[in-house]
Parts: sequence; C-alpha cells; structure tokens
Amino acid sequence: MMLDWNEYRTELLAAITNMAKISPATVRGYRELSDAGGKIGKLDPKTRELISLAVSVTRQCDGCITVHTDAAVKQGATKEEIMEAVGVAIAVNAGAALVYSARVMDAYNAITDPNKETP
Repeated sequence: MMLDWNEYRTELLAAITNMAKISPATVRGYRELSDAGGKIGKLDPKTRELISLAVSVTRQCDGCITVHTDAAVKQGATKEEIMEAVGVAIAVNAGAALVYSARVMDAYNAITDPNKETP
C-alpha cells in the first residue's frame, strides 16, 4: 500500500478541526461551498462522489482522494465504478495535455518565425 489512507484521513480531519479552531469562518465557508452543489438535487450522492474522485485525481490531491474514496464507498460505489470515474480523469488529463501541446507548437512557430501567422 502506498499510504495508510485511513490513518492519513484521520490525521487530515484532525488538522482541519484544529484549523477550524483558529479560523472557523474559513472552514465554515469551505463547508458551505462544498455543500452548495448538492442542494441542486439533480445528481445523486454517489455520482457526486465519483465526480469528486475524478477531480481529486486531476488536482492531485491526496486528501481529496482519501475523503472522497471513503464517501464514495459509503454511498455504494463499486471498485469498477470508481475505476471508470478515474478513467475519465485519465482521459481528460491526456486531452488537456494534447490541447496544451498545440500551444507549445504555436509558441515554437511564433519564436522561430514571428512574421508567420499560425492557424
């Protein structure tokens, strides 16, 4: 196992609890923002957690991964559903790399031939 995810989640939540003692408005504001999307009521909680996992991978947030994996499992997500969700993250990140690679080529063209317009 790469990390003791359960211990990490426990330590992370304890750290956030301590932060809330110092700045309760900050943590309360985060919680309000986090809960706001769910109030629309069009996505079920499991789907929201699967989306959260895909975003967690994209943002490379270990804390998000452990919290949202735990929540997804509690909402009934299967291993296969979680893999499909992170598969979407993998594909979108590859797509983003492809799009930004076009920007690299555009920069190259501008640097090597500043008078040439690129499509």
